[in-house]
Amino acid sequence: MKSSPFRGRGGLTKRIIPCLDVKDGRTVKGVNFVDLRDAGDPVELAWNYSQQGADELVFLDITATVEKRKTLVELVKAVARQINIPFTIGGGIMEIADADALLNAGADKISINSAAVRNPALIDELAKAFGVQFVIVAVDTRVMGDKNIVHLNGGRLPTDKQTLDWILEAENRGAGEILLTSMDHDGTKAGFDNGLLTKVNNAVNIPVIASGGAGSVQHFVDVFEQTNVDAALAASVFHYGEILIPDLKTVLRQNNIEVREI
Repeated sequence: MKSSPFRGRGGLTKRIIPCLDVKDGRTVKGVNFVDLRDAGDPVELAWNYSQQGADELVFLDITATVEKRKTLVELVKAVARQINIPFTIGGGIMEIADADALLNAGADKISINSAAVRNPALIDELAKAFGVQFVIVAVDTRVMGDKNIVHLNGGRLPTDKQTLDWILEAENRGAGEILLTSMDHDGTKAGFDNGLLTKVNNAVNIPVIASGGAGSVQHFVDVFEQTNVDAALAASVFHYGEILIPDLKTVLRQNNIEVREI
């Protein structure tokens, strides 16, 4: 039996979430959303993270929107069979039927990004159909001038939306969580964007997942201590074995940051 896919705001336990960015059926990872390189078989990685004690797993079909197609449902099913932790799927979700197919394939939550910006009412529709706890709104943001600007299509397309304004609208429409990725920090291993994360986390009443920039165990300590976000997501440091989740959780506990037992 999987644990609950959603924790309300204010819970003490912080979550560690590996992310599988999938392209052409393989896990990939880049820097600042470009220069992608192979990071392994998503099914094998998913099983490994479930065994290591990850709290949740995120699967993002990163080219589904650009290629105007649906998420790879069969691959989602194969991953879901290997894990016993909450599973979030994103990529190519345009309507309720897409989300329904992914929930039937084994997803506990769905993540929407570009489609939500283009059609904000989709958030309302999904929250009404499945409950707010199943709807994560992913936001890819980059600094342009002196503003944080929302980007679409895997970070390829800037919008006219400022990041905090959009996040507040998403929360108001029924988002259950925000997955916030700093494109400027993504893949750099220089640490999370703690300034932006603090601003966002203080402004909303729903869980915030930090994404983009993890390069060391200390970066996880810093993001939880400095921003009080609910979860931290990373990819390459986990995929390439640079950080092992049991070791990470040990250090977090040593710093009085409460995490789920493995």
